[in-house]
Amino acid sequence: MNQLLEDLQNKVNQKTKPIGALGRLENIAIQIGLLQNTLTPQLNSPHILIFAADHGLAKSGVSPYPQEVTAQMVLNFVNGGAAINVFAKQNNIALKIIDAGVNFDFDEKLPIIHAKIAKGTQNSLENPAMTLSDCEKAFQKGQALVKELHQKNCNVIGFGEMGIGNSSAAALLLSYFGKLPIEACVGRGTGLDDEGLKRKATILHEVQQKHKKVIASKNPMEILATFGGFEIAMMAGAMTTAAHLKMLVLIDGFIATSALLVANALDSTVIDACIFCHQSEEQRHQKMLDLLKAKPLLNIGMRLGEGTGVAVAYPLIVSAVAFLNQMASFGEAGVSEKSV
Repeated sequence: MNQLLEDLQNKVNQKTKPIGALGRLENIAIQIGLLQNTLTPQLNSPHILIFAADHGLAKSGVSPYPQEVTAQMVLNFVNGGAAINVFAKQNNIALKIIDAGVNFDFDEKLPIIHAKIAKGTQNSLENPAMTLSDCEKAFQKGQALVKELHQKNCNVIGFGEMGIGNSSAAALLLSYFGKLPIEACVGRGTGLDDEGLKRKATILHEVQQKHKKVIASKNPMEILATFGGFEIAMMAGAMTTAAHLKMLVLIDGFIATSALLVANALDSTVIDACIFCHQSEEQRHQKMLDLLKAKPLLNIGMRLGEGTGVAVAYPLIVSAVAFLNQMASFGEAGVSEKSV
Protein backbone atom coordinates (compact mmCIF):
# COMPACT_ATOMS: atom_id res chain seq x y z
CA MET A 1 0.00 0.00 0.00
CA ASN A 2 1.51 3.36 -0.98
CA GLN A 3 1.68 6.09 1.62
CA LEU A 4 -1.02 8.33 0.14
CA LEU A 5 -3.46 5.43 -0.11
CA GLU A 6 -2.75 4.51 3.50
CA ASP A 7 -3.19 8.12 4.63
CA LEU A 8 -6.47 8.49 2.71
CA GLN A 9 -7.81 5.24 4.16
CA ASN A 10 -6.85 6.35 7.66
CA LYS A 11 -8.54 9.71 7.13
CA VAL A 12 -11.74 8.00 5.99
CA ASN A 13 -11.64 5.53 8.87
CA GLN A 14 -11.17 8.31 11.45
CA LYS A 15 -14.41 10.05 10.48
CA THR A 16 -17.20 9.90 13.06
CA LYS A 17 -18.84 6.75 11.71
CA PRO A 18 -18.32 3.01 11.77
CA ILE A 19 -15.64 1.83 9.33
CA GLY A 20 -17.15 1.32 5.90
CA ALA A 21 -20.50 2.87 6.87
CA LEU A 22 -20.53 5.26 3.90
CA GLY A 23 -20.07 2.40 1.46
CA ARG A 24 -19.14 3.34 -2.10
CA LEU A 25 -18.73 7.01 -1.12
CA GLU A 26 -15.60 6.00 0.78
CA ASN A 27 -14.12 4.28 -2.29
CA ILE A 28 -14.90 7.29 -4.47
CA ALA A 29 -13.30 9.70 -2.01
CA ILE A 30 -10.13 7.62 -1.93
CA GLN A 31 -10.06 7.24 -5.72
CA ILE A 32 -10.31 10.99 -6.25
CA GLY A 33 -7.70 11.69 -3.59
CA LEU A 34 -5.29 9.29 -5.30
CA LEU A 35 -6.02 10.77 -8.71
CA GLN A 36 -5.36 14.31 -7.47
CA ASN A 37 -2.48 13.23 -5.21
CA THR A 38 -3.95 14.91 -2.15
CA LEU A 39 -5.79 14.29 1.12
CA THR A 40 -8.11 17.19 0.31
CA PRO A 41 -9.41 16.72 -3.25
CA GLN A 42 -11.48 19.38 -4.97
CA LEU A 43 -14.05 19.28 -7.78
CA ASN A 44 -13.54 22.30 -9.99
CA SER A 45 -15.71 23.57 -12.86
CA PRO A 46 -17.42 20.29 -13.80
CA HIS A 47 -18.30 19.94 -17.47
CA ILE A 48 -20.19 17.49 -19.63
CA LEU A 49 -19.20 17.35 -23.28
CA ILE A 50 -21.91 16.12 -25.66
CA PHE A 51 -20.45 14.91 -28.94
CA ALA A 52 -22.91 14.62 -31.82
CA ALA A 53 -22.40 12.86 -35.15
CA ASP A 54 -24.21 10.86 -37.77
CA HIS A 55 -23.58 7.32 -38.98
CA GLY A 56 -23.81 6.14 -42.57
CA LEU A 57 -24.91 2.72 -41.32
CA ALA A 58 -28.15 4.29 -40.05
CA LYS A 59 -29.38 4.34 -43.64
CA SER A 60 -29.32 0.53 -43.69
CA GLY A 61 -32.14 0.15 -41.18
CA VAL A 62 -30.37 -0.32 -37.85
CA SER A 63 -32.44 2.38 -36.11
CA PRO A 64 -36.18 3.09 -35.97
CA TYR A 65 -35.46 6.84 -36.07
CA PRO A 66 -34.41 8.84 -39.16
CA GLN A 67 -30.96 10.37 -39.27
CA GLU A 68 -32.43 13.88 -39.11
CA VAL A 69 -33.11 13.38 -35.40
CA THR A 70 -29.41 13.89 -34.61
CA ALA A 71 -29.43 17.49 -35.83
CA GLN A 72 -32.85 18.13 -34.31
CA MET A 73 -31.60 16.98 -30.91
CA VAL A 74 -28.51 19.19 -31.16
CA LEU A 75 -30.84 22.15 -31.62
CA ASN A 76 -32.87 20.91 -28.65
CA PHE A 77 -29.68 20.90 -26.54
CA VAL A 78 -28.93 24.44 -27.67
CA ASN A 79 -32.45 25.54 -26.71
CA GLY A 80 -32.19 23.93 -23.28
CA GLY A 81 -35.04 21.49 -23.85
CA ALA A 82 -33.38 18.09 -23.36
CA ALA A 83 -33.08 15.98 -20.23
CA ILE A 84 -29.35 16.68 -20.02
CA ASN A 85 -30.04 20.43 -19.94
CA VAL A 86 -32.39 19.98 -16.99
CA PHE A 87 -30.08 17.72 -14.97
CA ALA A 88 -26.91 19.69 -15.72
CA LYS A 89 -28.57 22.94 -14.66
CA GLN A 90 -29.91 21.27 -11.50
CA ASN A 91 -26.40 20.15 -10.50
CA ASN A 92 -24.41 23.17 -11.70
CA ILE A 93 -22.59 21.31 -14.46
CA ALA A 94 -21.53 23.26 -17.55
CA LEU A 95 -22.49 21.81 -20.93
CA LYS A 96 -20.57 21.94 -24.18
CA ILE A 97 -22.22 20.65 -27.35
CA ILE A 98 -19.83 19.55 -30.09
CA ASP A 99 -20.72 18.96 -33.72
CA ALA A 100 -18.26 16.15 -34.40
CA GLY A 101 -19.87 15.10 -37.67
CA VAL A 102 -23.59 15.78 -37.97
CA ASN A 103 -25.11 15.53 -41.44
CA PHE A 104 -26.45 19.08 -41.26
CA ASP A 105 -25.21 22.62 -41.81
CA PHE A 106 -25.58 24.40 -38.48
CA ASP A 107 -25.61 28.16 -38.30
CA GLU A 108 -22.07 29.24 -37.44
CA LYS A 109 -23.51 31.60 -34.81
CA LEU A 110 -25.01 28.74 -32.78
CA PRO A 111 -23.36 28.36 -29.36
CA ILE A 112 -21.88 24.96 -30.15
CA ILE A 113 -18.34 23.86 -30.86
CA HIS A 114 -18.08 23.50 -34.65
CA ALA A 115 -15.68 20.58 -35.02
CA LYS A 116 -17.29 18.69 -37.91
CA ILE A 117 -14.91 16.23 -39.52
CA ALA A 118 -17.45 15.24 -42.20
CA LYS A 119 -21.23 15.05 -42.62
CA GLY A 120 -21.50 11.68 -40.96
CA THR A 121 -19.46 8.54 -41.43
CA GLN A 122 -19.53 6.24 -44.42
CA ASN A 123 -21.81 3.20 -44.38
CA SER A 124 -19.61 0.50 -42.83
CA LEU A 125 -21.51 -2.14 -44.83
CA GLU A 126 -19.64 -0.77 -47.84
CA ASN A 127 -16.52 1.03 -46.56
CA PRO A 128 -14.72 1.74 -43.30
CA ALA A 129 -16.82 4.24 -41.35
CA MET A 130 -13.90 6.69 -41.33
CA THR A 131 -10.56 6.94 -43.03
CA LEU A 132 -7.75 6.43 -40.57
CA SER A 133 -6.75 10.06 -41.14
CA ASP A 134 -10.23 11.40 -40.30
CA CYS A 135 -10.47 9.12 -37.29
CA GLU A 136 -7.16 10.46 -35.98
CA LYS A 137 -8.35 14.04 -36.59
CA ALA A 138 -11.45 13.36 -34.49
CA PHE A 139 -9.39 11.69 -31.77
CA GLN A 140 -6.99 14.64 -31.66
CA LYS A 141 -9.83 17.16 -31.61
CA GLY A 142 -11.22 15.45 -28.51
CA GLN A 143 -7.80 15.71 -26.91
CA ALA A 144 -7.53 19.41 -27.75
CA LEU A 145 -10.96 20.22 -26.30
CA VAL A 146 -10.04 18.62 -22.99
CA LYS A 147 -6.68 20.43 -22.81
CA GLU A 148 -8.50 23.70 -23.32
CA LEU A 149 -10.91 23.00 -20.45
CA HIS A 150 -8.06 21.85 -18.20
CA GLN A 151 -6.29 25.16 -18.79
CA LYS A 152 -9.45 26.87 -17.51
CA ASN A 153 -9.24 25.01 -14.18
CA CYS A 154 -11.73 22.24 -14.98
CA ASN A 155 -10.80 18.94 -13.32
CA VAL A 156 -14.09 17.02 -13.70
CA ILE A 157 -15.31 15.98 -17.12
CA GLY A 158 -18.23 13.80 -18.17
CA PHE A 159 -19.14 12.51 -21.60
CA GLY A 160 -22.42 12.39 -23.46
CA GLU A 161 -23.34 11.76 -27.09
CA MET A 162 -26.03 12.00 -29.72
CA GLY A 163 -26.06 10.12 -32.99
CA ILE A 164 -28.71 8.00 -34.67
CA GLY A 165 -27.09 4.62 -35.36
CA ASN A 166 -24.35 4.93 -32.76
CA SER A 167 -25.55 1.94 -30.73
CA SER A 168 -24.63 -0.18 -33.76
CA ALA A 169 -21.11 1.27 -33.79
CA ALA A 170 -20.86 0.62 -30.06
CA ALA A 171 -22.03 -2.98 -30.50
CA LEU A 172 -19.36 -3.59 -33.14
CA LEU A 173 -16.69 -2.18 -30.82
CA LEU A 174 -17.92 -4.35 -27.93
CA SER A 175 -17.86 -7.42 -30.15
CA TYR A 176 -14.25 -6.76 -31.11
CA PHE A 177 -12.81 -5.72 -27.75
CA GLY A 178 -14.89 -8.22 -25.79
CA LYS A 179 -14.23 -11.08 -28.23
CA LEU A 180 -17.98 -11.71 -28.30
CA PRO A 181 -20.29 -12.76 -31.13
CA ILE A 182 -22.15 -9.78 -32.50
CA GLU A 183 -25.50 -11.32 -31.50
CA ALA A 184 -24.42 -11.02 -27.86
CA CYS A 185 -23.61 -7.32 -28.33
CA VAL A 186 -26.66 -5.98 -30.13
CA GLY A 187 -29.34 -4.12 -28.19
CA ARG A 188 -32.57 -2.35 -29.04
CA GLY A 189 -30.93 1.10 -29.19
CA THR A 190 -33.66 3.72 -29.52
CA GLY A 191 -36.42 1.12 -29.32
CA LEU A 192 -36.25 -1.61 -31.97
CA ASP A 193 -38.88 -4.33 -31.85
CA ASP A 194 -37.92 -8.03 -32.05
CA GLU A 195 -37.90 -8.06 -35.84
CA GLY A 196 -35.81 -4.89 -35.94
CA LEU A 197 -33.36 -6.33 -33.43
CA LYS A 198 -32.90 -9.44 -35.56
CA ARG A 199 -32.37 -7.31 -38.67
CA LYS A 200 -29.82 -5.16 -36.84
CA ALA A 201 -27.83 -8.23 -35.75
CA THR A 202 -27.83 -9.56 -39.33
CA ILE A 203 -26.60 -6.23 -40.72
CA LEU A 204 -23.83 -5.93 -38.15
CA HIS A 205 -22.71 -9.49 -38.86
CA GLU A 206 -22.43 -8.50 -42.54
CA VAL A 207 -20.37 -5.47 -41.53
CA GLN A 208 -17.94 -7.72 -39.66
CA GLN A 209 -17.66 -10.09 -42.63
CA LYS A 210 -16.88 -7.12 -44.87
CA HIS A 211 -13.96 -6.04 -42.68
CA LYS A 212 -12.35 -9.37 -41.67
CA LYS A 213 -8.87 -8.15 -42.58
CA VAL A 214 -9.15 -5.12 -40.29
CA ILE A 215 -10.39 -7.29 -37.43
CA ALA A 216 -7.35 -9.52 -37.92
CA SER A 217 -5.01 -6.49 -37.72
CA LYS A 218 -5.74 -6.00 -33.99
CA ASN A 219 -5.00 -2.27 -34.26
CA PRO A 220 -7.36 -0.31 -31.95
CA MET A 221 -7.30 2.84 -34.08
CA GLU A 222 -8.06 0.88 -37.25
CA ILE A 223 -10.93 -0.86 -35.46
CA LEU A 224 -12.24 2.53 -34.31
CA ALA A 225 -11.96 3.95 -37.83
CA THR A 226 -13.71 0.96 -39.38
CA PHE A 227 -16.63 0.55 -36.98
CA GLY A 228 -16.87 3.70 -34.87
CA GLY A 229 -18.14 7.22 -35.35
CA PHE A 230 -16.77 10.73 -35.17
CA GLU A 231 -18.38 11.29 -31.76
CA ILE A 232 -16.96 8.03 -30.41
CA ALA A 233 -13.48 8.87 -31.74
CA MET A 234 -13.59 12.33 -30.16
CA MET A 235 -14.71 10.89 -26.84
CA ALA A 236 -11.94 8.29 -26.91
CA GLY A 237 -9.33 10.99 -27.49
CA ALA A 238 -10.85 13.22 -24.84
CA MET A 239 -10.88 10.41 -22.28
CA THR A 240 -7.22 9.51 -22.81
CA THR A 241 -6.10 13.12 -22.40
CA ALA A 242 -8.37 13.81 -19.43
CA ALA A 243 -6.95 10.80 -17.61
CA HIS A 244 -3.39 11.83 -18.48
CA LEU A 245 -4.10 15.29 -17.01
CA LYS A 246 -5.46 13.66 -13.81
CA MET A 247 -8.95 14.95 -14.42
CA LEU A 248 -11.85 12.94 -13.04
CA VAL A 249 -13.50 11.14 -15.98
CA LEU A 250 -17.22 10.42 -15.62
CA ILE A 251 -18.54 7.67 -17.87
CA ASP A 252 -22.16 7.55 -19.01
CA GLY A 253 -23.80 4.59 -20.76
CA PHE A 254 -23.41 2.22 -23.69
CA ILE A 255 -21.98 4.61 -26.30
CA ALA A 256 -19.63 6.49 -23.96
CA THR A 257 -18.35 3.20 -22.58
CA SER A 258 -17.63 1.96 -26.12
CA ALA A 259 -15.32 4.97 -26.51
CA LEU A 260 -13.66 3.96 -23.25
CA LEU A 261 -13.07 0.45 -24.62
CA VAL A 262 -10.96 2.08 -27.32
CA ALA A 263 -9.18 4.41 -24.88
CA ASN A 264 -8.48 1.49 -22.55
CA ALA A 265 -7.02 -0.57 -25.39
CA LEU A 266 -4.65 2.29 -26.16
CA ASP A 267 -3.76 3.01 -22.50
CA SER A 268 -5.05 0.79 -19.69
CA THR A 269 -4.23 3.41 -17.02
CA VAL A 270 -7.17 5.52 -18.26
CA ILE A 271 -9.47 3.43 -16.05
CA ASP A 272 -7.85 4.80 -12.88
CA ALA A 273 -9.41 8.21 -13.58
CA CYS A 274 -12.88 6.86 -14.38
CA ILE A 275 -16.06 6.69 -12.36
CA PHE A 276 -18.82 4.67 -14.01
CA CYS A 277 -21.92 6.65 -13.26
CA HIS A 278 -24.66 4.18 -14.08
CA GLN A 279 -25.56 0.89 -15.70
CA SER A 280 -27.59 1.63 -18.78
CA GLU A 281 -30.78 -0.25 -19.47
CA GLU A 282 -29.36 -0.80 -22.97
CA GLN A 283 -29.07 -4.55 -22.56
CA ARG A 284 -25.41 -4.98 -23.53
CA HIS A 285 -23.93 -2.26 -21.35
CA GLN A 286 -23.41 -4.76 -18.53
CA LYS A 287 -21.09 -6.75 -20.82
CA MET A 288 -18.93 -3.64 -21.28
CA LEU A 289 -18.85 -3.02 -17.54
CA ASP A 290 -17.88 -6.65 -16.90
CA LEU A 291 -15.13 -6.39 -19.49
CA LEU A 292 -13.70 -3.33 -17.72
CA LYS A 293 -14.30 -4.82 -14.24
CA ALA A 294 -16.36 -1.72 -13.50
CA LYS A 295 -18.98 -1.22 -10.82
CA PRO A 296 -21.46 1.54 -11.69
CA LEU A 297 -22.81 3.95 -9.10
CA LEU A 298 -26.44 3.76 -10.20
CA ASN A 299 -28.77 1.28 -11.81
CA ILE A 300 -32.13 3.01 -12.20
CA GLY A 301 -33.25 1.89 -15.63
CA MET A 302 -31.92 4.85 -17.63
CA ARG A 303 -30.91 4.45 -21.30
CA LEU A 304 -31.08 7.92 -22.78
CA GLY A 305 -27.46 8.84 -23.41
CA GLU A 306 -26.65 12.56 -23.68
CA GLY A 307 -24.57 12.25 -20.49
CA THR A 308 -27.73 12.06 -18.37
CA GLY A 309 -26.36 9.24 -16.22
CA VAL A 310 -23.33 11.39 -15.43
CA ALA A 311 -25.43 14.39 -14.44
CA VAL A 312 -27.78 12.36 -12.21
CA ALA A 313 -24.90 10.57 -10.44
CA TYR A 314 -22.75 13.66 -9.94
CA PRO A 315 -24.26 14.70 -6.56
CA LEU A 316 -23.02 11.39 -5.11
CA ILE A 317 -19.49 12.26 -6.19
CA VAL A 318 -19.86 15.71 -4.61
CA SER A 319 -20.97 13.99 -1.40
CA ALA A 320 -17.91 11.73 -1.40
CA VAL A 321 -15.50 14.66 -1.60
CA ALA A 322 -17.54 16.71 0.89
CA PHE A 323 -17.50 14.09 3.64
CA LEU A 324 -13.76 13.54 3.20
CA ASN A 325 -13.04 17.27 3.53
CA GLN A 326 -15.70 18.42 5.99
CA MET A 327 -16.79 15.58 8.25
CA ALA A 328 -15.26 15.63 11.73
CA SER A 329 -12.85 12.95 12.91
CA PHE A 330 -13.35 11.17 16.22
CA GLY A 331 -10.63 13.32 17.75
CA GLU A 332 -12.05 16.60 16.45
CA ALA A 333 -15.56 15.80 17.64
CA GLY A 334 -14.56 14.32 20.98
CA VAL A 335 -16.37 11.08 20.11
CA SER A 336 -15.00 7.81 21.47
CA GLU A 337 -13.84 5.27 18.92
CA LYS A 338 -14.74 1.58 18.96
CA SER A 339 -12.70 0.00 21.74
CA VAL A 340 -12.32 -3.48 20.26
